[in-house]
Amino acid sequence: MTKLTSFITTTIASAAIATGAFAAAHASLGVTASDQDVSGGTVTAAEITAGENGWLVVHRTDDTMKPGPVVGYAPIKEGMNMDVTAILTEEVASGDKLMLMVHSEAGGMKTGVFEYTLGAKEDGPIKVDDKLVMSVISAQ
Repeated sequence: MTKLTSFITTTIASAAIATGAFAAAHASLGVTASDQDVSGGTVTAAEITAGENGWLVVHRTDDTMKPGPVVGYAPIKEGMNMDVTAILTEEVASGDKLMLMVHSEAGGMKTGVFEYTLGAKEDGPIKVDDKLVMSVISAQ
């Protein structure tokens, strides 16, 4: 085997492994959260698996399960994130539904600054198979 053939074989094998790892990571993206008391002004996701650095974004929602206005956010890192807590920016009443969603860090003007507004592309929602990566809870 020549050095060039060896290099090409190694490069192809590395690319296949990286692609498989990327696909596996995106297949398991998710948010795990449960109904909780938000009277202290925070909401917590027990576990978030993210495919990239980004944000846990808390949207208001209702029975239509469409994301509404943002009422909190917290940074997350690529991979497993445990007990991620977002400070709520407005009062949330007991019984209100909240959508805890994974957003990207991509597309904004500044890294580390949450720049999303409803419907914008900057720091926008992550989707897998055209589905949002999120969990809906009820405030207690």
